[in-house]
Amino acid sequence: MKKGFIALLSAGLLFSSAYQAAAANEPGTKSQKLVLHENSKTLTPQVQVTTTKGKAIPSFIAGKLSKGTYHTEKDVLAFIDGNKQLFQFNGSHHLHLLSKEKDNLGMTHYVFNQSINGVPVDGAVFMVHTDQQGKITAINGDVHANLPENIKSTKKFTNTRAINAAWKHIGEKPKKEKSKPLAFKGAKISDTVEKSKLVIFKDQNKYKLAYRVALQFIDPYPANWQVYVDANSGKVLKSINAVNSDGPATGSGYGVLGDNKTLNTYLSAGTYYLYDTTKAMSGVIETYTARNGSSLPGVYSTDTNNAWTASNQGADVDANYYAGKVYDYYKTTHGRNSFDNAGSTIRSTVHYSSGYNNAFWNGSQMVYGDGDGQVFRPLSGALDIVAHELTHAVTERTAGLNYSYQSGALNESMSDVFGYFLDPNDWLMGEDVYTPGTAGDGLRSLSNPKLYGQPDHMSGYVNTSSDNGGVHTNSGIPNKAAYNTITAIGKAKAEQIYYRALTRYMTPSTNFSGARAALLSATADLYGSTSTEYNAVKTAWTNVGVN
Repeated sequence: MKKGFIALLSAGLLFSSAYQAAAANEPGTKSQKLVLHENSKTLTPQVQVTTTKGKAIPSFIAGKLSKGTYHTEKDVLAFIDGNKQLFQFNGSHHLHLLSKEKDNLGMTHYVFNQSINGVPVDGAVFMVHTDQQGKITAINGDVHANLPENIKSTKKFTNTRAINAAWKHIGEKPKKEKSKPLAFKGAKISDTVEKSKLVIFKDQNKYKLAYRVALQFIDPYPANWQVYVDANSGKVLKSINAVNSDGPATGSGYGVLGDNKTLNTYLSAGTYYLYDTTKAMSGVIETYTARNGSSLPGVYSTDTNNAWTASNQGADVDANYYAGKVYDYYKTTHGRNSFDNAGSTIRSTVHYSSGYNNAFWNGSQMVYGDGDGQVFRPLSGALDIVAHELTHAVTERTAGLNYSYQSGALNESMSDVFGYFLDPNDWLMGEDVYTPGTAGDGLRSLSNPKLYGQPDHMSGYVNTSSDNGGVHTNSGIPNKAAYNTITAIGKAKAEQIYYRALTRYMTPSTNFSGARAALLSATADLYGSTSTEYNAVKTAWTNVGVN
């Protein structure tokens, strides 16, 4: 019954796509000697190599990969050029540096994107990691072999025509509402978001110039459409609705469960707003109420005396309070300033629709339904749901995990795992608001995924095209691996490992085996590759069949 409910819940936010991804491959990791070249010398280090079934190119290499030290982009690219046969690409001239960042361990991370004539190849992120001395310790990413040097293109379609083609393809265009912004710090109204970027898209075995169009809106349904439009023909090459859905002066107020909370509010012209300016961020934490049930973002949640005690204000109170808790967690535990690490505003809209049994991050903000009172009470009333959804925003701005098949299931799992890190009193997700009439019931369980119709081992992996390739079902496998890890080494160590893996090693195409490799590399960075922690992470994933 639970599994059926999960499928029903997801179906409301998933729509038909012109593109169907291939069935998930089962990759593997092994220790081996790999031939590398450095300054005309041959190295054969013992390393961990992760490969994807059907591909000869390694997706993750970890170990002592160099004897020399590398401190500049030029030096790193020279090493890559010396080993281009391993990755089967033409050379480093196709690599464009996106970022170079030194972390708190003294390691440096070079993040590249493959490109052709300066246009990025969609999703082709390539990373090189060096230790404190500058020695290369890991190389990972999804690189494309034998890229063409040029893409023939007449580029008949403009950016505007591509956006119009994307709207035509999805068949819905939301209504625009006129709203006046408030006059205090940072207040603004954003409605439909249209974004477009020129990329190189691999269509089967051909590389094409295309626009990646993002269409984000909430009316007539929640959407974060990613639509690829051929820049020559205007043909839609792929589309997916990547809404991350799941199941969610100083005042005070009562939350959904009737508990009293202290609130950071804002007084303007005699009215109090759920508008928190106290955080160390350039933006704010703000909460809206959906106008007419479906507008984005709606109208500000307000009160006349700063005592938020009305029964219909509980969802507003919790949305604002828990968003602040999530911000504080990421800032205090991981040094991350908001979901984008740039201090951006965290916006929530509550009371969406009528009896709506869901919550989601739509690519721009959080949205919460009130539930129908039987399946859910207001979804903002659960800290783990708020943490889950805002972690989708963190993932979007870091690893960028594609929301389909294994990478999509991993996307969902990372949100569940961080939901636990913020609400570690039990292993259930959403238990505070799910099935109010049934005590101790949850939407998913990290400790026992089978309890809610999910597999906990690769032997039970569900091959399906529904729900973007079963992202809410197969997430049970990495969830169980996380449970195994946390119970073996403790929450404090596990959350550092998971955050480092997500933000330093995972890429858009990371699958379950890639996640295992990323987590092992993060563990090696923090505790060493011969540590108890390293062996615990390895065992955790082996025990769910990801080897």
